[in-house]
Amino acid sequence: MTIFGDAHALALLVFAGFLPNEVWRFLGFVVGRRVHEDSEILVWVRAVSAAILAGVIAQILIAPPGALAAVPAFVRFGSTVIGFTVYLAARKSVFVGVIVGEICVLAGKWWFG
Repeated sequence: MTIFGDAHALALLVFAGFLPNEVWRFLGFVVGRRVHEDSEILVWVRAVSAAILAGVIAQILIAPPGALAAVPAFVRFGSTVIGFTVYLAARKSVFVGVIVGEICVLAGKWWFG
C-alpha cells in the first residue's frame, strides 16, 4: 500500500489524464511565443472566449442550474448589471467583473433568501 492509494490508478491518472493534456499545453506555449499580441488569430481567440463567456452567462440567467435556481431572477439579472458596470469601470477586466458579479449573487441570495 502506498501513500497515494492504488499504484495502478495513479499510473492511469498520470498517463491517461495528465500527460496527454500537458503535451497540448506545451505545444501551445511553444507556438504561442511566436504569435504577436495584435495578430488576427489572437483577436479571434479573444472574440471566441468572450462569446463563450456571454453564452454561459446567458444560460445561467435564463435557465439557472442546481442551487442557483433558488436565487431570485432579479438578483441574478441585477448582479449581471453590477458585474458588467464594474467590468467597464475596471478597464475591461473580466476577472474583476466576474468576481464582483459573483459576490453580488451571493449577497443577494443571503439577503433575499
